[in-house]
Amino acid sequence: MKRVTMWLVRHRILVIILCLALVVPSVLGMAATKTKYDLLYYLPQDLDTVKGQTILLDDFGKGAFSLLVTEGMSVQEQADLENRVKEIPHVDSVIGYASLTKGQIPVEIIPEDLRERFNRGNCMLTAVFFDEGSSSEETMEAIEKVRAAAGEKCFVSGLSAVVTDTRNLVESQEAIYIAIAVGLCALVLMITMDSFLLPLIFLACIGVSVLWNMGSNYFLGEISYITKAVAAVLQLGVTLDYSIFLWHSYSEQKALNPDKDEAMAEAIRLTFTSILGSSLTTIAGFVSICFMSFTLGKDLGIVMSKGVILGLLGTVVLLPCVIRVLDGAISRTSHKPLLPNVEWIGRFVTKHYRVLAVILVVLAVPAFWGYSQANVYYDMSRVMPKDLPSVIANNKLEETFDMSTTHLLLVDADVSQTDVRNMTEEMEQVDGVKDVFGIDSLLGADIPESILPQDVLSMVRSDRYQLMLINSAYVISSDEVNAQIDALNTILKKYDKGGMLIGEAPCTKDLIACTDHDFTVVSLISIAAIFVIILLVQKSFSLPVLLVAVIELAIAANLCIPYYTGMKLPFVGPILISTIQLGATVDYAILLTTRYKQNRLSGMDRKEAVGNAVASAARSILVSGLGFFAATYGVGLYSNVDLISTMCRLIARGALLSVAVVLLLLPAVLMLLDKLIVHTTLDMKTVR
Repeated sequence: MKRVTMWLVRHRILVIILCLALVVPSVLGMAATKTKYDLLYYLPQDLDTVKGQTILLDDFGKGAFSLLVTEGMSVQEQADLENRVKEIPHVDSVIGYASLTKGQIPVEIIPEDLRERFNRGNCMLTAVFFDEGSSSEETMEAIEKVRAAAGEKCFVSGLSAVVTDTRNLVESQEAIYIAIAVGLCALVLMITMDSFLLPLIFLACIGVSVLWNMGSNYFLGEISYITKAVAAVLQLGVTLDYSIFLWHSYSEQKALNPDKDEAMAEAIRLTFTSILGSSLTTIAGFVSICFMSFTLGKDLGIVMSKGVILGLLGTVVLLPCVIRVLDGAISRTSHKPLLPNVEWIGRFVTKHYRVLAVILVVLAVPAFWGYSQANVYYDMSRVMPKDLPSVIANNKLEETFDMSTTHLLLVDADVSQTDVRNMTEEMEQVDGVKDVFGIDSLLGADIPESILPQDVLSMVRSDRYQLMLINSAYVISSDEVNAQIDALNTILKKYDKGGMLIGEAPCTKDLIACTDHDFTVVSLISIAAIFVIILLVQKSFSLPVLLVAVIELAIAANLCIPYYTGMKLPFVGPILISTIQLGATVDYAILLTTRYKQNRLSGMDRKEAVGNAVASAARSILVSGLGFFAATYGVGLYSNVDLISTMCRLIARGALLSVAVVLLLLPAVLMLLDKLIVHTTLDMKTVR
């Protein structure tokens, strides 16, 4: 490896050129990678709700749908609007007051209760179906054109409208996220490190590895908007400490070897060896979320695992070459770090380790209890900015028509009209059901289907299925709507065992079940994987247990706070935050533990070994943790997309808690259990 590292350092200009050349295809790959904005897209494909969406598209040519609420329009203006909307590309069909009558059905023969469903006061309701899925580019473009055609008198509600607004909002803020993260991180590093130029070099090299990572997403085809929004910030935070470790190693080697090339080559070798174990544990954490049945985890897990690998390569390949090229400039911009001397932490910990151990035990109970009781929400539209058009439209729909969501019902076309009518009557008695709308409810009991125009009939009947709509007063993901869905499914299966209840609320109910299961699976896999890696790296049976326990305490301390403050988290929060914080904390824990082992092997007693380990590792851990905090907290404060804002603020707080736990509580554990560690660690058998 020494020959490889020497070659890299001596051919540094060529290495830099090659690394920068890879940025070009990376940028092109980023531009060509599609983004998904509908989180329900990531549900398992074997669910009835997901299969039903496919049937809806195959049999009826309908994917997404939106409800339009028009205000202050005459019947003729409404008809003109519906005709304009029908002409928009990717609008499959329009079902509304005007389109149903078409001048062929006298208004008087339409049942009064049906008229009330479409007309309340000066507002009318229209359902618009699209021929693509909720989050497809075609549907989002169609939503924008519907809004343009409808004007200010029309409100476009529904999942597709929320997805469209989410895209517009996130895309307008993505560049600002990066700027905030880089700016605040650079400021922290300039204050805490010994050069004003060095942090810019770190961030530039990490930026190149971020571009490599995001460009390689092209081979995945598409990524979620959450992954796109936070992956760069997370990669910066998770891999920043690698750069810090390399610089500190290089500084140490320069003091031992006057040849800077040889000093850097040795620093690369030592850094790669020391961070390989911690990078593997970080990757293992991200790989574990790939096992989620809700495949958003796979999406983020693959991207972040690549990010850690490419960040590691950037640290040991590109960064050393850039540092050697700019060595003189770094020296000229050097200054005394403004971070106070932190060696006192080692003395404090070894003096008060018993008190700190008691604090650890006392904190563990409320931390893990609050962690297990965390409240989550699933309806993303409810926490979007209130001035978004889709949020205004959803509120208008709820206020005017007393509707919060609409379910779609696929019933076998061979089910008799009598059974459908009986089923409809039963469903209308279910709590929270406002209307059940199908062919029979449209026509009434005494009007034959033949009176309907064929193009209108084809909207709600295919060779295999007939389509019905159920309007609900209950909000998505609430206990009430989930109970309602269970009741509706029970009635449906009585009349049609193959029938399917689909739509945003049933999909969200499945999402709740998936993520509850996923949280347990991911936690077990991540803990097991990291346990095994620490076992192999540290050659110890006790250290994996101790490190994992301390890391899990840091995670629990972070995620218990929302419970005690009455805050709800986005449903992916606990799973993703626990994995991300685990990946960050394990680096700090392994660094401190490795220093402790080295000190014990060199002949130090436990007090001196722990105190020295804390004193020598504290600056690196503090600088990395503060940099991670700055990069994520600024984004959390700025973003008005609650999911992104909440996740970034949780990650930021987790970074500080991880630093505190590793520097204060982990050393107390090492002090108390030193004899156990020595007797259960293979390469410490000679320690006395």
